Amino acid sequence: MKRRFYIVWEGRHLGIFDTWEECEKQVKGYKGAKYKSYESLIEAQKALGSNYEAAIQKKKFITTPWSSLSNPPILESITVDGAHNNVNHLSEYQGVYTKTGEKLFHKGPFYGGSNNIMEFLAIVHALALCKQRSWNVPIYSDSKTAIQWIKNKTVKTTIQRTSENQAIFQLLDRAVHWLQENTYENPILKWDTQNWGENPADFGRK
Repeated sequence: MKRRFYIVWEGRHLGIFDTWEECEKQVKGYKGAKYKSYESLIEAQKALGSNYEAAIQKKKFITTPWSSLSNPPILESITVDGAHNNVNHLSEYQGVYTKTGEKLFHKGPFYGGSNNIMEFLAIVHALALCKQRSWNVPIYSDSKTAIQWIKNKTVKTTIQRTSENQAIFQLLDRAVHWLQENTYENPILKWDTQNWGENPADFGRK
């Protein structure tokens, strides 16, 4: 039986419960009880930040051909993307919930950097978020270089640290330190652009 998670907005005790039996204790016989089930902890935690009325509204899901593929992406995952503009030299990164495309975080713009640096920072941000919220889900990136940096717990870039890009290098220092001080079980996977198309976190600036 597939595991589900339950949010109680109005009941004896409020919050997220990981069994129906626990949820039922909070709502059975409680007048005006408000609760809803979710297929994943990510969806439940995101919904907990909104009110019940917003949560029960039907959400639009991304229409993709992934279900017809023999090897589709894992939808219960986080997908990240980084972008760098060679004209104005501004960089940013973001991460989304792959299943719906819902944005989980966005940082920037920063001056300087590169696509690979932004991808690296996005992956570490996703790892830290997963650790904070106990999400044991894969993280997708379309940067082989950034994924290798994650594995090596270090960044090898030809970009020099300057006063103008100091903010990015401070983030890199913190990110490398986080990798060296923390463990994680989330698989870091390469997004298969050729078979799946652009990832749902893509900034669309290629």
